[in-house]
Amino acid sequence: MEAAPPAELIVVERDPTGVAVITINRPSSLNSLTRPMMVLLAAAIRRLDADPAVGALVLTGRGRAFCSGVDLTAAEEVFKGDVKDVDANPVAQMERCRKPIIGAVNGFAVTAGFEIALACDILVAGKDAKFIDTHTRFGIFPSWGLSQKLPRIIGISRAREVSLSGMAITAEMAEKWGLVNHVVDNGEVLKKAKEVSLAILRNNRDMVLMYKSVINDGFKLDLGHALALEKERAHSYYNGMTKGQFAAMQKFISSRSSKSSKL
Repeated sequence: MEAAPPAELIVVERDPTGVAVITINRPSSLNSLTRPMMVLLAAAIRRLDADPAVGALVLTGRGRAFCSGVDLTAAEEVFKGDVKDVDANPVAQMERCRKPIIGAVNGFAVTAGFEIALACDILVAGKDAKFIDTHTRFGIFPSWGLSQKLPRIIGISRAREVSLSGMAITAEMAEKWGLVNHVVDNGEVLKKAKEVSLAILRNNRDMVLMYKSVINDGFKLDLGHALALEKERAHSYYNGMTKGQFAAMQKFISSRSSKSSKL
């Protein structure tokens, strides 16, 4: 009898609606990442970002964990000399991705898995989800953004305690602190993430991409420069529109307004 082929460690499923689901598929190791898996995940995100049939990405993990971090049995292969390797860095590719990424967090999101979750644009968590930073526990220096992103989301004092003590953030705490958008029953996580994706895809897809970009780029700036960035991009957008495009926009707005008045 022939041996069964090895399971795909990064599974990509495309839906006709325009939603693509990426699943980290190593449940026996709580979806810990080896270097080949990191390369595959980064490549999948690049490929889906370039696919015109895909409008939104959902990222999840199979089994009891979203992602339990880097496989520490191969730590040297992962860390040494590869911190700046953008092509093999899934977080860097997520940050470059123009399309919305919805994280469907089931179970544990630990260290590198936590950083991958933070690179998502929107997070849906199961009631048993836990976010844990173990960098200080294992003597690993963060390089995928956790030390800088987490304080900006939950506040610096909370972030210090989470990262310096290794304290777990429960789903309830994560929702209260603004880390996740939705907390649902464990079996409903992927369904809810897809619902959020479809709600996004019902809108103007080009504007979704531009809006995500101005939010993310502006968040890196102080408010004054962020407002100037928004105004600059708005002027560029409207100056580039033709009379036909303005007419189509007005027609669409009128049709929506008439539908609303009938409700």
